[in-house]
Amino acid sequence: MTGTPAADPALPGYLRRLLAAGDDLPLRHRMPRPTATARRSAVLILFGEGPRGADVLLIEKSAHLRTHAGQPAFPGGGADPGDDYPVGTALREAEEEAGIDPDGVRVLATLPELFLGPSDNLVVPVVGWWDDPREVTVGDPREVARVARVPLADLADPANRFRIRHPSGYVGPAFGVAGMVVWGFTGGLLDAILEAAGLARPWDPADVRPLPALGARRPQLPGTLDPVEDEDAAAPTVADPAADGPPASTVPPR
Repeated sequence: MTGTPAADPALPGYLRRLLAAGDDLPLRHRMPRPTATARRSAVLILFGEGPRGADVLLIEKSAHLRTHAGQPAFPGGGADPGDDYPVGTALREAEEEAGIDPDGVRVLATLPELFLGPSDNLVVPVVGWWDDPREVTVGDPREVARVARVPLADLADPANRFRIRHPSGYVGPAFGVAGMVVWGFTGGLLDAILEAAGLARPWDPADVRPLPALGARRPQLPGTLDPVEDEDAAAPTVADPAADGPPASTVPPR
């Protein structure tokens, strides 16, 4: 891991613990070796302090995409020519997908690269801190269905944790938060982050559920998701595309 301010007393304790343990993130030991054709990619793991405490930014990809359609994810994507990879790639994608101003993000570290065999991507997670959170918006609705700042407390809540079984036979950690079922690479990375940050709580890994239909929201998973009316009334931290005009904001400008 590079750029590790793990001893910075201005950062929350959970984040310092994550940075200190980043080189040994549990997930990376379960990853296969990358192929020679793997595409360089990066994701931004953006932490901040929101209306309900510490949170992390997630997006839900559009159901119309050819790959990863309808899946929750960290903002990110493949490197473009001229990117300052991987940090520049992660920040550019976060700006395009969620309206994140790169100047407002303090980049703390890059975690070890992770290989995603099914999509042939070599992904570098970039850890960032939002000193002064601003507006969060849906970027291009053709690519992003929604954006959410998800409280870490919700991710760690055992009632929101289970495992997902994919029709291919894959079984992995999942979360029912912010009206989304977070699974796959993102679910596995969040599981490892909670463990490394010292936030993980005991949960029931024997609770295995089938993968919801593509783009499904708020499936009937007991104890995982709140009604949308309650969720939106609790805190302005979720953005859906506006029917017309500019995208909806989630955090009032300061």
